[in-house]
Amino acid sequence: MKRIIPILSTLLALLICSTCSNPAAPESELKQQQQNYNTPAFQLFPTTNMWTFIKLDTRNGQIWQVQYDIQGDDRMEVILNDKALVSDEEAENGRFILYSTKNMFTFILLDQHDGRMWQVQWAIDANQRLVIPINPTQNSTNL
Repeated sequence: MKRIIPILSTLLALLICSTCSNPAAPESELKQQQQNYNTPAFQLFPTTNMWTFIKLDTRNGQIWQVQYDIQGDDRMEVILNDKALVSDEEAENGRFILYSTKNMFTFILLDQHDGRMWQVQWAIDANQRLVIPINPTQNSTNL
């Protein structure tokens, strides 16, 4: 009995210590959490039209055209792409980014994780708005 009490006390102390301790997250996981925290879920991208911005959900690639107005009632937000381009499990802040082009109505949407791209076209006329994938060419070259 004298031997069992110290053993049980030691086991109990180890059990308490193991349940109370919180192991630190690996450094790479901490960096990822900090990066996601610092990158906003939504960003506004200016166009060369002073009244129009493009709003991007950086987590999943959804896009809206935003127009503001100072004097009238021409404020609006219209959907360019309402379909998430990744699953909820794959979505994270900063995954998608927009790049402007020399065409004032066209942007390139880039998935920074896998390199997929889309041509994004905003317009006042709803029939001219589009988001279409840019597929990689299948050309093979010998290097």
